[in-house]
Amino acid sequence: MILVSWIGGNDLQAISGCEAKGPIYETLRSTSCDELHLLYNYDQSKVEPYLEWLTSQFEIKITSQYVFLSSPTNFSEIYNAVDPFLGEIVKRRTQTSILLSPGTPAMQAIWILLGKTKYDMYFYQSSIESGVQKVDIPFDISAEFLPSLISKQSNALSQLSEYHTPINAAFDDIITQNPEMEDLKHRATVLAERDIPALIYGESGTGKELFATAIHNASQRSGKPLITVNCGAIPSDLIDSILFGHVKGSFTGANADKKGVFETADGGTLFLDEFGELPLEAQVRLLRVLQSGEITPVGSSHSRNVDIRIIAATNRNLMNEVSEGRFREDLFYRVAVGVLNLPPLRERKGDIILLVESMLDQITTKQNIEGKKISVKAKNIILNHGWPGNVRELHSTLLRAALWSKKSVLSEYDITSSLFERPSKKDFSTLVEFGEGFSIQSVIDDLTATYIKKALVISGDQKTKAAKILGLSSYQTLDNWMKKYGIK
Repeated sequence: MILVSWIGGNDLQAISGCEAKGPIYETLRSTSCDELHLLYNYDQSKVEPYLEWLTSQFEIKITSQYVFLSSPTNFSEIYNAVDPFLGEIVKRRTQTSILLSPGTPAMQAIWILLGKTKYDMYFYQSSIESGVQKVDIPFDISAEFLPSLISKQSNALSQLSEYHTPINAAFDDIITQNPEMEDLKHRATVLAERDIPALIYGESGTGKELFATAIHNASQRSGKPLITVNCGAIPSDLIDSILFGHVKGSFTGANADKKGVFETADGGTLFLDEFGELPLEAQVRLLRVLQSGEITPVGSSHSRNVDIRIIAATNRNLMNEVSEGRFREDLFYRVAVGVLNLPPLRERKGDIILLVESMLDQITTKQNIEGKKISVKAKNIILNHGWPGNVRELHSTLLRAALWSKKSVLSEYDITSSLFERPSKKDFSTLVEFGEGFSIQSVIDDLTATYIKKALVISGDQKTKAAKILGLSSYQTLDNWMKKYGIK
């Protein structure tokens, strides 16, 4: 059998000591292959060590061919490279299979079009989760398609090919069964294979740094540094020094030369957390570095070239910041190439209890605590909580509950006593003022409704228990109040 494939980013990582050896290696190991013919559009310096290593692993004929592509998503260029490549191979009249997994969705779409129509090919895909599998493409396309149609970059074909792109194992730490989060993991995997800037939106505690780390670990830069900088924590007078470094004597306290984070991250990834907090004057200098690839340390007259990938994260709406003049539009578009919007925990349906069970296992193992389970009532408390601190708040709450509880099963009391009380958005001592339109009854109604809702949460929606907490004579009284205030 002859196997053909593009060389992908996950394949090149095989020689960096990663446990995963990439789709090409795993497919060769799992199939009876006599020849391997590869296409690639990476720099020769990155591919040659991989080819030497791969040749040492298998005693088969391996050929490779460089393909110039202005973009790895240009359908026309990919088609013009792949069509003659396959045409020469089929002249051999030997069973030929295509490995779909490496490469971009556009590359996979062209494989499928040519392999199902103009040429009679078999298909394989390889992933860490499912191993190597033979693929049955469940449709037929007329062989008389026009290559010019490919340049339109059909969304349907892109979606079809994305189905065959497995989520990289670097994202295994992001636990979810929510379809939106699964889609985000897939998009992040696609982003990881492309050396482009990325911007991650999300509330505090939604896992922005976790995604950034996974993108780095799944990229070609995984063997290089990942440097994290909290832009909101840098003193304004030290921004240039921290980002770009300084030379000895450049300012008071500069007793020695010091590298900035750009130079420290050279070859790797720079994660700029709280990106929206950068002051405007720092944004100007950052943009200049991203455009030129050169940094000049404070106090130095010599610039230095750096090669880094930028991943930024923020909980601010940067488009609003741009419109208000607080964030530079040119910097925004420079970084917002691959954009991920992480949902808050309260919107991740089906994930909360899954995360609870996973976190409890991690907590008990790390803290050397006897295994803990969680009661149904405690789960109801968790499901009814808004989790404004998201995953970070959930973890710290479970950690406190596991540490303080002496029981093997965490109760609703263990959870409620571990939650931090947040002050109401309405501070009645300052917000409610006497004047036209003031109503004491409306103040009382708001306060009553707030306490009813709180009692229902604490009681796990048990009306009898909630009525007792509120000092009411019976749950019927509570029922009447709930109807009055429209509480379900």
